[in-house]
Amino acid sequence: MKIRSFSPADTDAVIELWAEAGLVRPWNDPRKDIERKLTVQPELFLVGETDARIVATAMVGYDGHRVWVNYLAVALDARGLDHGRQLMNEAERLLLELGCPKINMQIRSDNVEVRAFYERLGYTQDAAVSYGKRLIAD
Repeated sequence: MKIRSFSPADTDAVIELWAEAGLVRPWNDPRKDIERKLTVQPELFLVGETDARIVATAMVGYDGHRVWVNYLAVALDARGLDHGRQLMNEAERLLLELGCPKINMQIRSDNVEVRAFYERLGYTQDAAVSYGKRLIAD
């Protein structure tokens, strides 16, 4: 798998992958999420390609204190091929270069498969409660 930064030409393929992976929600417009990401650290919006097909994504954001990883997705027919691990390893490498001390992520509590994936990568559950407030309705 080749890992590179997202290009606007990837938009439809990325949204299709996110839908296949069950990441698209009615309250988050994926096109707007992509447009917003392209205004802040677009180089940290990663895609993984095999045979000119996007098979993995990770949208990474560093605020100078912590990182959030969103939209980590791997195509259903490409799972088990280590693409998710490769993408996270590349994200961690880039973040270390930036001096980032910690990565945060939100995982739906009932998503046992994804929780196990991150635990295999060395991530642990923080003793924190996640809060949010929507400022712009999509």
